[in-house]
Amino acid sequence: MGTGPGATARGGIVTVIHHEDEVDAGVLDGRSVAVVGYGNQGRSWALNLRDAGLDPTVCVRADESRARAEHEGFATVDVAGASRADVVCVLVPDDVIPTLGLAPAEDALTIVASGYALAFGGFRPAGDVAMVAPRMLGPEVRSCFTEGVGFISAVGVEVDATGLAWPRTLAVAAAIGGLRQGAVELTPRQEAVLDLAVEQVLSPALTLVNGAFVGLMLEQGIPLEAVLCELMLSGEIERNYRMLREEGFVAQLDHHSPTSQYGQLSRRGRFDHLEVAAAMGEVLDDITSGRFADEWEQERRAGHPGLARLRAEHAGPEMAEFERDLRARLGPDVDRDG
Repeated sequence: MGTGPGATARGGIVTVIHHEDEVDAGVLDGRSVAVVGYGNQGRSWALNLRDAGLDPTVCVRADESRARAEHEGFATVDVAGASRADVVCVLVPDDVIPTLGLAPAEDALTIVASGYALAFGGFRPAGDVAMVAPRMLGPEVRSCFTEGVGFISAVGVEVDATGLAWPRTLAVAAAIGGLRQGAVELTPRQEAVLDLAVEQVLSPALTLVNGAFVGLMLEQGIPLEAVLCELMLSGEIERNYRMLREEGFVAQLDHHSPTSQYGQLSRRGRFDHLEVAAAMGEVLDDITSGRFADEWEQERRAGHPGLARLRAEHAGPEMAEFERDLRARLGPDVDRDG
């Protein structure tokens, strides 16, 4: 789309945010909808779509998931049956999508919840192809819907073969609750790059900083238990991020003491000399060039031996046992929001 009442331009980049008032609710009248997958996202989508007045069928391959879907009142179909639907919502892991054998009709709409399979996985179904990507874990897609609060999403159209891709995509996004707080328009590639960058650029950098911080505190004789409480278990940093989300950076500063404000702002420049952006750029290049996608496909075909090794190396049983013991010592309410 790119233009309209929800469009703003900053730095030469036009940003469009879609809302419920744009939706033609009747565009899906009489249309059949299939939800492929009944995991965290698939179940939430199916339930939300049904509560929004649609009648989705569910396509699952695992007997356990099929039994649950049927128990919760959904008719189940195979891949061929899902392919005959007017709207096919594909809600299985990214690397599985190209292997399903889906064959939608030329006038159908296929929707994915992540841009990865379209941008890097070679998924090219016929007809309209679009993305509705909740910025929310699957269970919260359901809980936010039932609570009436909605959630932020990313939406985009990859192929508009019928001229109806946008209105149908926005109708589906609205039906699952994805337009209640607004949906940012992104191409599937942009969404995939952003998502992977958070996972591969930002998250490892934060992990490294946290690890260095823990080491420094241990050198000062501060117990590891106290450091982990400060970083995770007390919930203080989580609450700070929540205030950032709810109020913005400038307004949330007022919740901190003058000592905290001065310390944060006056010491920020001490880290400017670090070559963080250069290191991040190298990892980002692996993403945008497709090298990571090729590497991950080789890993998938090999049965994920590298993933198993990395989990053992970075998330082994010793740390898990330490965390369980610490939580038990702190008491039953340690995981509750403060």
